[in-house]
Amino acid sequence: MTAASEQGFVVFDRVQKSYDGETLVVKDLNLSIGKGEFLTMLGPSGSGKTTCLMMLAGFETATHGDILLDGKPINNIPPHKRGIGMVFQNYALFPHMTVAENLAFPLEVRNISRSDRESKVKHALDMVQMGDFGGRRPAQLSGGQQQRIALARALVFEPELVLMDEPLGALDKQLREHMQFEITNLAHQLGITTVYVTHDQTEALTMSDRVAVFDDGRIQQLAAPDELYEQPQNSFVAQFIGENNTMMGTVKEIKGDACIVQLDGGELIDAVPVNVSKPGERTLISIRPERVEFNKERLHEDAHTLKAEVLEFIYMGDIFRTRLKVAGNENFVIKTRNAPDQRRLKPGEQIEIGWLPQDCRALDA
Repeated sequence: MTAASEQGFVVFDRVQKSYDGETLVVKDLNLSIGKGEFLTMLGPSGSGKTTCLMMLAGFETATHGDILLDGKPINNIPPHKRGIGMVFQNYALFPHMTVAENLAFPLEVRNISRSDRESKVKHALDMVQMGDFGGRRPAQLSGGQQQRIALARALVFEPELVLMDEPLGALDKQLREHMQFEITNLAHQLGITTVYVTHDQTEALTMSDRVAVFDDGRIQQLAAPDELYEQPQNSFVAQFIGENNTMMGTVKEIKGDACIVQLDGGELIDAVPVNVSKPGERTLISIRPERVEFNKERLHEDAHTLKAEVLEFIYMGDIFRTRLKVAGNENFVIKTRNAPDQRRLKPGEQIEIGWLPQDCRALDA
């Protein structure tokens, strides 16, 4: 057993998965999830996140390695005996049953008495504010209501672990945001360990205690949402999470936790060396749009400045989004708060922009 298997409520211990015996969809996964933690697996299609969830649920078998639940290997335990709640994007409700019957089904399978079933169903419906809908059939409910019922059904038998696969994908933006808040609240309130799969970064950042960013069958970074956003460990994470400005360059000098990079346009800038180690290396420079300032009075004295040309100004309500040409890059974006003292830039304007060196990261090219 590796160190990972000695801790955590859910543990993936050197897990691999291949469907054809040649190509690995999941590559040597080591992951430990704490009891009561809300962990999101985030990544593009085909990155391996859903396969990991399906192996944990028991619908797929690991080609190599162990999956442990509360210290016990579950590789050979069938799905219905793992005691795990599941919520899918398509709700998977039985159309011929009422809402109450849908919720009672997992309790019947577990041989729970009729009176206990009734009280548990009532409690679960109340939890998701659907107490009056027990007699309806799924077809008589809206998408948001069906999603609530699917959630209640996953919670009705009081599992310690709930898995959710893109559960809010079919809902409209406003309802999705409301449900994100409700699911997170409920999970923390009940102390349930939750593993959530999505390709929506905003969803991952707003709901999770930690996020595992998947690409090419591996976890590229595992961290709390703020750390993931502020301190991406490689260029994939930097470009996948949120909006990001990138520029190519060559490392000129490295001194401790600072380096000097010459951009391809010739300009020299200071950055934090994240995964570059020596002069001469190619690097991708990354800086978040909201970390860039153009108001002279707001520029810090240590700020690094560059000349820029305004190409496009977009009013977005709470923020202004301005596209600039900087060091040859015509897709450099800055985001500024819509405040009474915030100047609106005009296309064609020549300005000077700046940022603090610690907000600029030198990543793998």
